[in-house]
Amino acid sequence: MKGRKEPPIKTKEQETLRSKGQDIRTGTSPAELKKAILDNLYFNQGRVPAVATPNDWYLALAYTIRDRIMNGWVKTMDVMGNRKTKIVAYLSAEFLEGPHLGNNLINLGIREQTEQAVADLGLDLETLLKQEAEPGLGNGGLGR
Repeated sequence: MKGRKEPPIKTKEQETLRSKGQDIRTGTSPAELKKAILDNLYFNQGRVPAVATPNDWYLALAYTIRDRIMNGWVKTMDVMGNRKTKIVAYLSAEFLEGPHLGNNLINLGIREQTEQAVADLGLDLETLLKQEAEPGLGNGGLGR
């Protein structure tokens, strides 16, 4: 949909939350993040808090942060599409930078809010961040 100028379609629930000053997909307050984490735990994973494992909570948090990243990514792709921008991507296992979730919280400027949201759920952010698998790090030996 190149050149689309109208805002993205919102669900009735998103519009209701937004009218109350909340947005489950893009909100960054501790209350909005907490609601989004619980929403992802239940609807994406089919888990309830009483039986959720640390990995379930990690995934719910990761989905929540992904939503906030995707909001910016979609806006960027829309602008790039309107300008007919070319993209060059170079992927190399040599430069894998390690776990992403903690870095994404910092880059989005929502680490403190997320820490509060997670604490409000009776969880520890550092414990959840340790659930992320460590991607292989480049050591200069690949391709030799």
